[in-house]
Amino acid sequence: MRLSLIWQEATTGLRRNVSMVISVILVTFISLTFVGTAVLLQMQIGQMKNYWYDRAQVAIYLCTADSTTETCTAGAATDDQKASVAGQLEGETLAPFVEEFYFEDHQLAYENFQKQFEGNELASLVVPEQLNETYWVNLDDPSQSEVLVEAFSSTAGVEEVTDQRQYLDAIFQVLNVASYTAIGIAGLMLIAAVLLIATTIRLSAYSRRKEIGIMRLVGASNRFIQTPFILEGVFSAVIGSILAGAAVIGIVHYFIAGYLAPRMPFVSFVDISDAFIVVPVLILLGMFLAAFSANFAIKRYLKI
Repeated sequence: MRLSLIWQEATTGLRRNVSMVISVILVTFISLTFVGTAVLLQMQIGQMKNYWYDRAQVAIYLCTADSTTETCTAGAATDDQKASVAGQLEGETLAPFVEEFYFEDHQLAYENFQKQFEGNELASLVVPEQLNETYWVNLDDPSQSEVLVEAFSSTAGVEEVTDQRQYLDAIFQVLNVASYTAIGIAGLMLIAAVLLIATTIRLSAYSRRKEIGIMRLVGASNRFIQTPFILEGVFSAVIGSILAGAAVIGIVHYFIAGYLAPRMPFVSFVDISDAFIVVPVLILLGMFLAAFSANFAIKRYLKI
């Protein structure tokens, strides 16, 4: 099989079908950009989960004079009840689960509340005694927070035990929906790209039906005839894939690193190294889809 002749046939086909080639490049570019964005979004969600879940705390809120739960019938938590909670956290049963904990008294809770709601009229209406004294607990394994919930939920002097991860779950559910939506759109775009590549190859083969007939008469094999058409599809898709990779890098560099990261320093974002992991995947995916659809289309045409 003469490679120079095959390449010549492929370049001839590309020149004859410039408009269709541009269409393949554009639809491949758009679809793979969606794919790359969806992959980056999943990487971002995973990174944020690892970062925030490890820092999520369990809050053991102690009773105040205004608490109405069954464990707070005696009013505000007494010193003995506070010591009992601290003793349990340090005891043999819970110590293996607890990494560290600290106590937030009324005054510290009040100062944190004032910082959080600075400028809000609500802040001026609250006095320290209205805010819960709290034990903030960091666990060795945040997924085992249920152990603390079970241990303190019915303890006298404890109003409520809250796992901060429940607030994070709602955020991640929204992000997951956005990610799955992007994946769905990307899937539809990939199907469109495959169909367009297949159509392009069939039209290219039809426009060269005389040449194909002559090649068959002189004994050219089906593989020799098919290869230039497959190369046409792969070449177009590779250009689209490279453009999609450049778009992904641009999104990370200019939007995420250049815009979001400086404004949200408390969030750990994906970076350029993550983008460079995605780019080769996009190029390989584009090549595979193009080769598959082009091979399928030309094989069916040659059987007609």
